[in-house]
Amino acid sequence: MSDDSTIVRFENVSYEYGPRKPILDDVSFPIRRNAKLTLMGQNGAGKSTLFGLITKAVSPDDGVIHIEKGLSIAVARQVIPRGELDLTVRDFFQKMFPKKVYDIDPRIDEILEVVNLKGHEKLHDRVIRSFSGGQQARLLLASALIQKPDLLLLDEPTNNLDKAGIAHLTKFLVEYPKTCIVISHDADFLNAFTHGVLYLDVHTHKVEQYVGNYFDVLTQVTARVEKEQMKNAQLQKTIIANKEKANFFAHKGGQMRLVAKRMRTKAAEAEESMVDVRKEDKTIKEFTIPVQDGLSGEMLHITSFKTIRNYKPVIKKKTVSLRKNQHLLLQGPNGIGKSTLLESLATGEAEGAEITKGVRVGYYRQDFSNLDFDSTVHDELFSVMDRPVEEPMRAVAAGFLLTGDVIHTKIGHLSEGQKGLVAFARLVLLRPGLLILDEPTNHINFRHIPVIAKALDAYEGAMILVSHVPEFVSAIRIDETLDLEK
Repeated sequence: MSDDSTIVRFENVSYEYGPRKPILDDVSFPIRRNAKLTLMGQNGAGKSTLFGLITKAVSPDDGVIHIEKGLSIAVARQVIPRGELDLTVRDFFQKMFPKKVYDIDPRIDEILEVVNLKGHEKLHDRVIRSFSGGQQARLLLASALIQKPDLLLLDEPTNNLDKAGIAHLTKFLVEYPKTCIVISHDADFLNAFTHGVLYLDVHTHKVEQYVGNYFDVLTQVTARVEKEQMKNAQLQKTIIANKEKANFFAHKGGQMRLVAKRMRTKAAEAEESMVDVRKEDKTIKEFTIPVQDGLSGEMLHITSFKTIRNYKPVIKKKTVSLRKNQHLLLQGPNGIGKSTLLESLATGEAEGAEITKGVRVGYYRQDFSNLDFDSTVHDELFSVMDRPVEEPMRAVAAGFLLTGDVIHTKIGHLSEGQKGLVAFARLVLLRPGLLILDEPTNHINFRHIPVIAKALDAYEGAMILVSHVPEFVSAIRIDETLDLEK
């Protein structure tokens, strides 16, 4: 590689994710040594795919990606492969290294501290599958960090981290002596350590580079959009004027016809040079989750529930009653059994809890596994409607930016952020009586979060919410809190 300080260089790279889904179109940019960058772009623009190209998980259709010889790269995976669930923590981390690491235990301790997963006992001999979903997500993050690679790629690393976890991770990244690229929607987190942005434009399929922190770049992108819109407005005037003149001269005959032709050419040239204005991250429309008709009285009655203490299940006796228009916040540290409790309630398998007969349950699962990944967005949304009618379904989908080709895309092919939007559109069409929400802000673009909070705040059915984002929770009416630790 010619430039000492460049460790990765994209040269005229193009990549399509399936037919008619271009992600990159003839893209060139360098990644310099020791840079700390944010990878920005709308949901579905292909940010995770860009990581896949760097790690060689996918190959470009065209162009070359130059990677410095011997460069070590680590990416935090999104899920733990089934084959690794029965490994101990020690073996799981050992697998991250090509050669046996003899001082692995202190390294594990150090990195578990960074992701805020230090138990009262040594975790090294525990089996991965005994950890909760949130804890497994932290282990995945730690498995990338422990390698201390030359290039660290992190995709939404703050999901599943509480405040202390985010603080530890931020400190680690501020002090990280090598190169790091992060996809995240958490503006404050990004601002703490990144000083440049790679912006993947979902419309032009180009990557633009900006210098500055996250907020600086948002300002620069907005200014650029305004400039493009002004240029277009001027061109639009030229086009109209030339077309009007062309029409006027065309009727005069003789030499005037040639003038008319020139005018038409000028109008065509102006049309050519109109810029495709980036439709900057649109925010979802304000929405209402309608409540199921004809409900009154108690909707959910809990007399006891299961929590996890020192990795063993404990039954706790407590009476909780939820009626229409009551919102319950479920709290407790990672691994205490919040998601397990929500899932057992949603599937009707919770011992010691009863949902009133006839109450429709809307369940937002943090891993979206209750969506059918082989079904299209269109069919998934149709499947929850009492009377499947195209118009209202499409109107709701459009409010969640699920338009164009997206509506006929299989759920499994969507980005995580888009799956989240499908899950919300589905709740609107379902009209539930009881809403069960497990971390509904994970993977969601930060611009959408206030809109979602407003809809949940106004929801008139019964609701149970788990969220580790304090600003989000503070914007929602909570009538009762159940802390699983107390």
